[in-house]
Amino acid sequence: MNYPVSKNKSNNNYVNYAHRGMTLESDINQTNKYYLDNDIALIYKKPTPIKVVKVKYNKRINTQITEAYYETPSTTDYNGIYKGKYIDFEAKESKSKTSFSLNNIHDHQVTHLIKVLEHGGISFLIIRFTTLNKTFILSTSKLIDFIKNYNRKSIPLDYFEKNGKLVIEKFSPRTDYLKIVDELIEENLEVHNEKE
Repeated sequence: MNYPVSKNKSNNNYVNYAHRGMTLESDINQTNKYYLDNDIALIYKKPTPIKVVKVKYNKRINTQITEAYYETPSTTDYNGIYKGKYIDFEAKESKSKTSFSLNNIHDHQVTHLIKVLEHGGISFLIIRFTTLNKTFILSTSKLIDFIKNYNRKSIPLDYFEKNGKLVIEKFSPRTDYLKIVDELIEENLEVHNEKE
């Protein structure tokens, strides 16, 4: 089968549009549906907490929200349960080929991820470097390590390569991140056993 390929006239390179329109969020949503359909895990995208102020009623089925505002700052993108463990994570994309800006994560989100970890849950970031087509999981403990020990406003790609875990993209499930969550669960058990 011939997939659409466009020839870029400026540098005579071919541009592959095979994954055009696929964002990290849609990949994770498809993966979560796969997990749900196959009774593997229950993980959902959290709705953004908004307060509706004004509504316009055109017809009963055509109601339109005309004014709303964010009620409280949102915590993270996804949460759920897997193998009896609470899972909570933030998913972000970076167009940079060299780093992920910490400006993309708010302080209250980092605090939330830390609290989840402190209460025995599994928390992490999923970061996709879109131009490189690489997706990494960075555990909250590695995120904390970076924030405490490096005086930088962005996390370099090599930190993800050394301290994160590469998510292998495939057809189904698209972004099978639970294989890495299994490793995070094992690491948390080892840390817990060392403390006892």
